[in-house]
Amino acid sequence: MSPTSLPSSPPQPSALPPSNPVSSSDPSSSGSSRTAISNPHSYPQPPYKPLLRLEIRDLSSSGTHAFLRLLHASDTLSYAIDTVLRSLYTNLSPHCMTPTRSVTLILRSMPGVAYTTGKDIDSDHKEIHFSTDYINAVPEARQKEEMKGVLVHEMVHCWQWNAQGTAPGGLIEGIADWVRLKAGLGPPHWKRRADCDWDAGYERTGYFLEFLEKEHGSDVVRRINEGLRDCKYQEKEFWAKCCGRSVYKLWEEYRASLKEGEIEMESPCEEASGESSANAK
Repeated sequence: MSPTSLPSSPPQPSALPPSNPVSSSDPSSSGSSRTAISNPHSYPQPPYKPLLRLEIRDLSSSGTHAFLRLLHASDTLSYAIDTVLRSLYTNLSPHCMTPTRSVTLILRSMPGVAYTTGKDIDSDHKEIHFSTDYINAVPEARQKEEMKGVLVHEMVHCWQWNAQGTAPGGLIEGIADWVRLKAGLGPPHWKRRADCDWDAGYERTGYFLEFLEKEHGSDVVRRINEGLRDCKYQEKEFWAKCCGRSVYKLWEEYRASLKEGEIEMESPCEEASGESSANAK
């Protein structure tokens, strides 16, 4: 979806710092950070409240004007965090979460859409770079929803695991777009397509994960994310443990589930342009 690829670093897991007591329902109240979540509809809060920052490089740009007019930065980032934690960590303990301590949203002019990276000095502090040029190019009627969708996608990269950097980039991006789909923020041009490999990434892998969720349990993506924690990715063993068969067999089942008219074969499957392994759509 983005016109130009941007360099970035995928989220890197690291050891959790000493935790402060929090409640699973209220990040400002007390409770054990390592107690399993008992409420089946609850999701954990980080053992500390992540610091949220906003950096604006050009207040005069039209994209910045649109963002400030349509969104409240603090509320939107908090919503994105809640959406990600609900999708990836419901019924898991806080110690299963990545140790993200701060998220800085940087609005600036740049090619592409957005990307997420950790700071060089400490990857527990994340930066989401969001293109004001892209925001300005989105039709006004869709700007608010599109900005929220991009931020939800990028926020996933602040909280997901990546098998110590060995997970397929397409799976990392697919999980981010799956969360965006779960939030009801998929753009209207997204389509279910299987004219490519399972790890083509973005919405193509996102819809595949949606299929796996229906076939292998509502917690399958949470299991996938948890399986990428503190270990390296071994494809055969990983998918056998998660879904009981190879990912290629699962992909064939997904392809077969699509109606003939839904599989678009006119154009080759290409990785979505303008986004590296830590970028959003």
